[in-house]
Order: sequence, then C-alpha cells, then structure tokens
Amino acid sequence: MSELLAMFKANGAAQARLLAGPLLIVLVLGMMILPLPAFILDLLFTFNISLAVMILLVAMFTRKPLDFAAFPSVLLFATLLRLSLNVASTRVVLMHGHSGPDAAGKVIEAFGHFLVGGNFAIGIIVFVILTIINFIVITKGAGRIAEVGARFTLDAMPGKQMAIDADLNAGLIREDEARRRRAEVSQEADFYGSMDGASKFVRGDAVAGLLIMVINVIGGLLVGVAQHDLSVGEAGRVYTLLTIGDGLVAQIPALVISTAAGVVVSRVANDQDVGQQIMGQLFSNPRVLFLTAAIIGIMGLIPNMPHVAFLSLAAIFGGSGYWMVRREMRAKAAAAQQPNPGQNQAKAAAAEASWDDVSMVDQLGLEVGYRLIPLVDHAQNGELLHRIRSLRKKFAQDVGFLPPVVHIRDNLELKPNDYVIQLSGVEVGRGVAMPGQWLAIDPGGVTLKLKGTATTDPAFGLPAVWIEASMRDQAQIAGYTVVDASTVVATHLNHLMHRHGSLLLGRQEVQQLLDRIGKDAPKLVEDLVPKTLSLTILQKTLQGLLAEEVPIRDMRSIIDTISEHAPRLSAQASTAGGQPDVGELIALSRRALGRAITQQWFPGDGEIRVIGLDVKLERVLSQAISTSGVLEPGLAENVLREAQAAVQRQEALGNAPVLVVSPLLRPSLSRFLRHHLPQLGVLANTEIPDERIVRVTALIGGSPA
Repeated sequence: MSELLAMFKANGAAQARLLAGPLLIVLVLGMMILPLPAFILDLLFTFNISLAVMILLVAMFTRKPLDFAAFPSVLLFATLLRLSLNVASTRVVLMHGHSGPDAAGKVIEAFGHFLVGGNFAIGIIVFVILTIINFIVITKGAGRIAEVGARFTLDAMPGKQMAIDADLNAGLIREDEARRRRAEVSQEADFYGSMDGASKFVRGDAVAGLLIMVINVIGGLLVGVAQHDLSVGEAGRVYTLLTIGDGLVAQIPALVISTAAGVVVSRVANDQDVGQQIMGQLFSNPRVLFLTAAIIGIMGLIPNMPHVAFLSLAAIFGGSGYWMVRREMRAKAAAAQQPNPGQNQAKAAAAEASWDDVSMVDQLGLEVGYRLIPLVDHAQNGELLHRIRSLRKKFAQDVGFLPPVVHIRDNLELKPNDYVIQLSGVEVGRGVAMPGQWLAIDPGGVTLKLKGTATTDPAFGLPAVWIEASMRDQAQIAGYTVVDASTVVATHLNHLMHRHGSLLLGRQEVQQLLDRIGKDAPKLVEDLVPKTLSLTILQKTLQGLLAEEVPIRDMRSIIDTISEHAPRLSAQASTAGGQPDVGELIALSRRALGRAITQQWFPGDGEIRVIGLDVKLERVLSQAISTSGVLEPGLAENVLREAQAAVQRQEALGNAPVLVVSPLLRPSLSRFLRHHLPQLGVLANTEIPDERIVRVTALIGGSPA
C-alpha cells in the first residue's frame, strides 16, 4: 500500500511539472481578459516580486551558464506575466481610480504613496530613472555580452568538436563522455543564442513600461474629467499617483530580472558561484584593504567631510586586513610545526644501510620538471593524474591487460618544462609541455600561421605551435587541433604504451590474465598451463602478438588455438630436444584472431585495398629467407625503398598502409619493416576472412594490378 501511495505521489509530482507551463499561459491570458479584484492583484504583484528575487538568487548561485539553461524561457514568461499584470492593473485603475488611492490594491498604493511620499512629480522622476537604468545600462550591456558570447561560441564549435574527437581518439575519454561533451557544446551554443534573443524582450519591456505610463496618465485624465466630473488637477493627482505606483511595481522586478540576465551572461564559468568569486578575488588581498583604509581615512580627516562615515569604513577595512594577515601567520606557524623532511633525511643518513635502501626500478615511470609539478600534484588537483587513470582503463579495455601503475616523480635535473617517459628505468620518450598554454597541432592543410613557439607534436611528430590561451578559438577556427599541456603528455604516454605493450606484459600480468579467465573456464586454463605449455612460452607468445600491436582481449580464442596445436608442437620440440616454436604459436594465434586484426585495419565489411608483393620479388625473398634466414643488404635496401614508396601511394589514395604477403614471409618482413616503417602493417593472406574482397592498389617491386 505504501509503495502504491509513493507511486501516485511521484506521478502527481510529474504531472504537476508538466502542467506548470500551460497553467502559466492560462493565467497570463486570464489577467489580460478578465477583470481582477484588488486583493488578487496584490497577490499577483507580490508573486511577481518574489519571482524576480528568486531568479536573481538562482543566477547568483549558478557556477556556469548551463546550470540555468532554462533562463531564456523563464525570462520570456516573467516578461509576459509582468505585462499582463500591467494590463490588469490599468483596467482597475481606469475603472475605479476615482474611488481612492487603494482602488488598485494595497501594493500599488504603497508604492505610489510610501516610496515617493505621495508626490507624483517625484514618482515620475524615480520611474524614469529606473527605466533609464534598466534600458540603457543593464539591458543594453547584457544584450551586447549575450550577442558577442553567442558569436564566439558558434565560431568555436568546430574547434571544440575536434578537441573532443582528439581526446576520444587518444583514449583519454570514453564514448559516453565524448557524447556528453558534444551535447554540452551544442547546449552552450543554443543557450547563448537564446540569451541574445531573450535580451530583446527585456529591452522591449522597458520601452513598453514608459509607453504604458504615458497612456495611463492621459487615459486617467480623460476618464476622471469626462466620466467622473473630477477637476483636471484632482484627476491628474489621483490617476498619476496610481499610474506611478503601478509602474514602480512592474519596473523594480524588471530591473531585478535584467540584473539576473547580466549576471548569467557576464560570469566566467569555474567551480565557484558569483558570490564566491567576488569575495575570493576582491577581498582576498590584505594589502588592498590596507591601502583602501588609508585612503578613506585620509579623506575622512579633511574638514567638513562626514568624519564618522569615512573613519568607520577605514577602521573596518583596516581591521579586515589585519585579521587576514593574522590568519596567514597562524597558517605558516602550523606548517612550521609539522615534521621537517630535512631532519628526517639527516636521521636516515645517520642510520645503517639496509635492504630497505635498495630502490627497485619502476616498470613505467614519468619524470617532470618543476614547472610541470602542478599537473601531477594531488594537493592542486592535477589534471594529468586524472587523465593517466583514464588512460590506463582505456588501455586495459583496448589491449586486453592492465598496464602497470605510472610512477610519477619530479626531477630537478630536467629543464623546467621537460618531461621524460621511462620504461624499466630506460628513457623511451621525451617532450616539452607549457602549462597555461595550448598546443596547436597542424593535421595538414592549415595555411594560417599562428604566433607562438614552433615545435613538433611529441607523440606523432606533426608540426605544432605553443600558443596563448587567448588564441585558442582562432586556432580551432583555422583548423588546428588544439590541446592543453596535460593532454600532450597523456597522449605521448598512451602512444608509447601501445608501442611498447609487449615489454609491459610480465609473468605476473600473464598469471593474472589466466586467473581472470579461470573464473569462467577453469578447465581450459588447467589443461594448458602447466600441463601442455609453460607460463614462459605463453608469455612470449602474447608478447609477440603485442609487439605487432595485436590486442589480446580475445584470450579465450588464443588459449583454444594454443591448446589445440601445443601438444603437436611440444612433441616435435621434444623429438628435436628443444622448446615449442613461439613463432609458429604466434602465427597460429594471429590466424585465429584474423577477423579482429582485419577489422582493426579495415573497419566495416567493404573492400580491402592493400599493398602486394611482385611475384618475382616474392620468389626471391622466399628463397633468401628459406636458405639463410636473413636478407642481403642490397636486397633489404631495395625492399625498404619500394615499401616507403608504396606506403606514400596508399596514404595519398586514403587507404590503410597494409602489406599482405604469404604466411612464410610475414614474420620476417614484419620484423624488418617494423623498425623502419612503424605505421605499416604486415598481414598474411590466411589471416584475412574469406568473405572480404581484397584489391591490390600498390605493389612493391612492380606496378599495381
């Protein structure tokens, strides 16, 4: 029963939200058409003021514009509500204004008598000033900011989409995160475009307020003199006061909502609301407070100045600055009382050496210069730390095993902006990152020259330029791929992890893979290791696949293939007095994974356009490998030159650089070409599925067929 009631309550709340918009429209139309009593007008005017204050507070507490994405629609409905109230109050004022100052309700009477002292001349002046402030200052400024923001947001959309695609391709984010970021970029453009149009409503509302006031004054004079036999002076006093009260009741909420619009479009998005930004940036420097207190205090000592006001404010500012200085001193004293690392190091140096002093080499390490420390500092919420965590997860999903943890340390021997990537203590990559700047990478075909520090992308060697943050939108519009310093380091690390994946797979990782598969198929693992094959041979087989950048995610197929052929290979090896041939195990595993390997190079099910070998050259290579096992220097140089030309032809045609050869030649050619042309893939013709159509579009040693 309780669950049923909860369901009805939830459905009722959902229905109430759905009916909120139509009810508001009906309310607006009703106020324009039906005459309303004074009490109802008081309630609606009070609700209008409350709504304006609520909108301003929500705008103040949002941390980025999209947190209040409904603001343009709210602004439109609030404007319609205010104009319909003007229509309803005008009807009541003209119909019953001769009966007294409370003819249109207590709210209009209070604004017309209490706020302006019952003086209609003062009321007109106050109303016109409020309208001028709203129309010329706040509304015009907010409209201009919204217009410029919409223009720059739309211009920057292609660059932002390219940056999202670059992060996705580099493995820094997943598909769902990329989809969320694309939706956010689209929503941001829609929001600023809507705000640009919504600001016109506010300006029109200010103009309408002035016109309504003039029309009400003239109409009140005509109605009072012609219909109710009032004198011109009496009619002017009564109807003008009511009109002024009506105008002030509408114009003050309009001013508040215009201020909210300015707050929404003028704020800079970060993790703080407007109040936190103002207090953190305006009142956070004690020197500013001391100087302000001194200037105000000196002005307060000038004769005939209001000494109490100036000197009181000077004392408040000076006291605030003193309190901030004392707080900083207490923080420094607390930090000084913490244990001194230098003393601990001296004690450790005085102690005897032990096995704890032996430092093991990190399997995967990252050393950074001192200017890059904020990128990897936990206390400063380093962005690079989060990217490396995401990178390891992405690597595990794509390649098939969890890479080791990246150990990060600072190295004062490096240049301030340099970083070094190490594998088992040996440097495998080095680069430069500029915190606070952006790397504009030329993907090809960009003609605009950017002002900055010319360099090359450390991961792929593309020409690039380090630029200031203010030039980011310009670079994206020009076609550059723009990434920040953290992304540069993370992309470089990801590239090297894929290239050296075979060296990251140790015996412990292989055992963990077997344990993971053993949970689902324990018999399969038991029959393979150690009954049929040793853990070392399996590790070498998997490392051989990774060396050729073949993912090992499909471990079940790999183990099934090895289990099927390992007994025969082991028997042959025992007869010869050796171990099973790892090369043949790799070839068999590649054939089993052929569909996945082909899909990796040629997504979809279309035609496969590859590089082939000339028949004569293939015969010469087969003879050379079968006799001596290696290529002669002259032959190797010719093959390399022809392969480079074929790769260039393939890339010019937009085809994948893949060479298809016989199974006999594939291992030797793959090892030889991998070091000189890492972008070239070498596949055996037996690894391509039968249903895929193969077309040779480039030929090594002859013309394409």
